[in-house]
Amino acid sequence: MAATVNEALDSATPQQPASPGHAASSWRNPWVLLVALAFGLAAWQWLETRLKLAETQQELARRLVEGEAVMVESRALARQSQEQLSALLVRLGALEAKIGESQSQQAMLEELYQGLARGRDEWVLAEIEQGVTLAAQQLQLAGNVQGAVLALQTADARLAGSSRPQFISLRKVLVRDLDRLRAVPQVDMVGMNLRLESVINAVDGLPLAVEARPRLNEATASAVPAADAVANSPLGLEFWRRLGSDFWDEVKGLIRIQRFDRDEPALLAPGQAFFLRENLKLRLLNARLALLAREQWTFRNELKHAQAWLDRYFDSREPSLHTVQGALKQLASTDISIEVPTLNESLAAIKTFKLGKEQPR
Repeated sequence: MAATVNEALDSATPQQPASPGHAASSWRNPWVLLVALAFGLAAWQWLETRLKLAETQQELARRLVEGEAVMVESRALARQSQEQLSALLVRLGALEAKIGESQSQQAMLEELYQGLARGRDEWVLAEIEQGVTLAAQQLQLAGNVQGAVLALQTADARLAGSSRPQFISLRKVLVRDLDRLRAVPQVDMVGMNLRLESVINAVDGLPLAVEARPRLNEATASAVPAADAVANSPLGLEFWRRLGSDFWDEVKGLIRIQRFDRDEPALLAPGQAFFLRENLKLRLLNARLALLAREQWTFRNELKHAQAWLDRYFDSREPSLHTVQGALKQLASTDISIEVPTLNESLAAIKTFKLGKEQPR
């Protein structure tokens, strides 16, 4: 049993570890170091490749997102243009409906005029009512103060020519409305409308900033007179002058002057130039409708956006653009929100006069 205990003690005794000299010798082996270095380089190369691949994937994803954003924006602009066009057509339809209503009212007045009795006073009264009604419609629909003034002047002259004492009270009312209309500041609505129309027609001919080309300088423009002077010189001197002129032209062709004190013009895709011009026309058409409706804020806001687009996307060196910009600036500075008086007093006086003539019957 003692032997068994001794054997157990012997087996429990820990074995001596390998000598450190043997482990150090294995690390000093150049092949082991070379293999470890190769594995390290391979791991570093693999890690760098993975990082570059991840960066490339991120860049591709970013460009894909930007491309999708540009596509979505283009579709949104096209949809917005379509919506604005639809709204414009609706407003034009409403104006046409009002004009049709005005024409129908005019037809009704003509029928009423033809159905009246042939008496002189009744004829005069019908003419006055028709003229004042048309003048009131002109004021309400188009703000045509000058047309209303002419209509009231014609009505007053017609009453004065009749020489009837019963028309004196009616003339007093017409004169009061006429004085109020004459006190209104005159706005050339027709002229402003025509200027806006000319600007709209000129949009397609305006050059874009991205299409601009360097202009010839004064030295190039004076090349022809210099060549004529060389032709009159002696043969040898003419050869050397021509050679020097050609050499100087080549040197100037190597130099390009460009301004860096202002922003570069906005770049447009080939298909976006068409939509830019159409959207600009829509802005000007909205301004035209606002002019007819005498909406000052909308009128100036649309012209302001149109001027900003012209400054940003079109070639500012072109004289045609300066002309358009000057026209828009002058139009925007005009005050169109003028309170136009109504002719309700004259219409009420005419109606009262007609009722007074019908009561005795």
